[in-house]
Amino acid sequence: MHETTVLVVGGGATGVSVARDLALRDIDVTLVDRDALAAGTTGRSHGVLHSGARYAERDPDDAADCLAENRLLRDIAAGCLDETGGYFLQLAADDPAYFERKRAACADLGMAVETLSGDELRERVPAASPAVERAFAVPDAVVSPARLVVATAADARDAGARLYAHSPVEAIDVSGGHVDTVAVGGRLDAMVDAEVVVNATGPWAERCAALAGVDVPMQPTCGVMVAVENPGVGTVLNRCRPPADGDIVVPRGDEAVLGTTSVAVDDPDDFERPRAAVERVLSECAAMCPALAERAVERTYWGVRPLYAPDEAVRGDARSISRGFALLDHADAGAAGFVTVVGGKLTTARKMAAATADHVCERLGIDRACRTAEEPLPGADDPARLDALVAEFTVDAPADGR
Repeated sequence: MHETTVLVVGGGATGVSVARDLALRDIDVTLVDRDALAAGTTGRSHGVLHSGARYAERDPDDAADCLAENRLLRDIAAGCLDETGGYFLQLAADDPAYFERKRAACADLGMAVETLSGDELRERVPAASPAVERAFAVPDAVVSPARLVVATAADARDAGARLYAHSPVEAIDVSGGHVDTVAVGGRLDAMVDAEVVVNATGPWAERCAALAGVDVPMQPTCGVMVAVENPGVGTVLNRCRPPADGDIVVPRGDEAVLGTTSVAVDDPDDFERPRAAVERVLSECAAMCPALAERAVERTYWGVRPLYAPDEAVRGDARSISRGFALLDHADAGAAGFVTVVGGKLTTARKMAAATADHVCERLGIDRACRTAEEPLPGADDPARLDALVAEFTVDAPADGR
């Protein structure tokens, strides 16, 4: 028997952030994941630290969260970031009214919005297409999922958390309306006795919840990332149009990562990976940066978004599902002590974890404040230390490149 106060299931950015937050509050916490750390959605994202501009006109609350966390992570996790900046580009075929709405929504958030003509943009980004008519600058950045996850995990471990990769949850026993024990295989290979179980398994949240006999309606969507030789792009390029396939270019050293698609899938482990999707992303991104069309595809990887979809009516339109997060307590469903946190994005993982830890503390009757917004992560100013941690932990993050 492995005893712990809180068991966190899921070793992506959200799960390790929950473990860190709780450990810094001196709460006994154990984290398990069936695979390596970051092996799910986190390590297969495009790795953009969002400014919030992408969501500004259609979900200003989520956009505000992104902007706040974007600024905060620059203080506590600078070694995990590449300060590339970003631009939203209006091409000749794009709706100028949408550009105006997007720019105004960003300004309403308190974002410093600098508008450039097409020629001014090309002076800064020579690889940008002649079809770019205007652009505006946003404080996007590029984040290393591997560094961010291991820095968070290391801080959790240093604060007393116990972390077990390659330790899948096999069963959850609910007795008398409360979570009793959790059977974990793999490296931990134990029955876990926990007062609270946090389901932070991303696209697999519905499956994990089903083990406890509760429903978490999900609509996971898959997307492909296409890596090519970087033609000289040093900043994040976003197409200024409603979200669509192939609307972002992310610089990662000598690679440019192009994204992405959004297709609803039934099984986050088993879905089609059509070559046509790769070609579509490459073609669409080349509209922003024509030299991309001349680059051979060096590698591809596919990620699955953990979209919470309680409204069946929106599941047919994957791009209309909110990218915000949900925190669910399943006590009313007969599983007290079982909590799910789902949705969100890499940029807001710390905030999601803080809300989850606050809720767990309330359920445990513990009054201890969150410290994660003030405490720098290990290696915040030391990239070499971060890379040593990446080598130490078991990590699977193709978003970080070759």
